[in-house]
Amino acid sequence: NITNGPQGVNLIDPIAFGGFSFSQTHTLLGVSIPGIYTYYYLFLALALLIIFVSLRLQNSRIGRAWVAIREDEVAAEAMGINTRNIKLLAFAMGASFAGISGGLFAGFQGFISPESFTFGESALVLAIVVLGGMGSQLGIVIAATVMLGGFELFRDFQEYRMLVFGFA
Repeated sequence: NITNGPQGVNLIDPIAFGGFSFSQTHTLLGVSIPGIYTYYYLFLALALLIIFVSLRLQNSRIGRAWVAIREDEVAAEAMGINTRNIKLLAFAMGASFAGISGGLFAGFQGFISPESFTFGESALVLAIVVLGGMGSQLGIVIAATVMLGGFELFRDFQEYRMLVFGFA
């Protein structure tokens, strides 16, 4: 009853901070900014913030512990790293980023259902991570730009989109 099952959740309020609603058109210095642009700048700012936090974490003690666990968990534990807590922290960080992204997506769409997330989107995200490299933030950004831009370029040639996707 809470999520409406396959019918999804509708009437989700748009994103607003204080009295500022991102769905409305705003005027700044005589320039009218539509709601879609304010959402874009919000998403861009949060993506840059997440990249900044990830880069800072990568060069910290926690990031070095994650690398040590990835390379050899037994050796990392022998060196005094509490692998259980560090793994839980990595899981919690990923879940936090995903939760923020999901909340933003729901607020932007105003509706969310299981049909919002198909196998195609999952395969696309996996392909972006594989092409960009799992440890490279810049590679992920470039791969996402190329993959999503390529999909948009082939929008008129619907029958060739998956061929190009498979080739990539």
